[in-house]
Amino acid sequence: MPIPEFILELRRHVGHAPLWLIGCTAVVVSETESGAPQVLLVRRADTGVWSPVTGIVDPGEDPHVAAVREVWEEACVRAEVTSLVWVSAGELVHHVNGDQARYLDHTFRCRYLEGTPRVGDDENLQATWFSSDELPPLPRVFADRIAAALCDPPRPILGSRPNGLQPRGVRADRQR
Repeated sequence: MPIPEFILELRRHVGHAPLWLIGCTAVVVSETESGAPQVLLVRRADTGVWSPVTGIVDPGEDPHVAAVREVWEEACVRAEVTSLVWVSAGELVHHVNGDQARYLDHTFRCRYLEGTPRVGDDENLQATWFSSDELPPLPRVFADRIAAALCDPPRPILGSRPNGLQPRGVRADRQR
């Protein structure tokens, strides 16, 4: 389901006005025999951009549970959270339907368990693995979240993007 029911209900009252929502980003990593990790990405149906799996945390749901749920719903892959790598308040997002929102994002590094990536809902056009050394161009926000997950810091990053967060192969698309 692209827009959770509780958000549709809120939108009936506030229209397209900005909402403050709790979000999650699941950076699913699979180790390969060659040693170069792969990252699961989905290509979003609304914008056409590649991103890690993202979603909205349902009322009463823990963010790490939402991350695992979103990976299954969007990419048909089973994963488990191994670490919380970043918590940050994002910029105002203008969705293609006119809705506006800010997200308190929880970025998790997740370990791949099983499943072949495929589109699991109407939110995405594709779901596939990319070598961490050969990721497609990504909006800065998603490149930063992937970089943080690949660095797997000993403690979560709190707040804005730290300097030097750019592992090899992760590049941000400056057009977005």
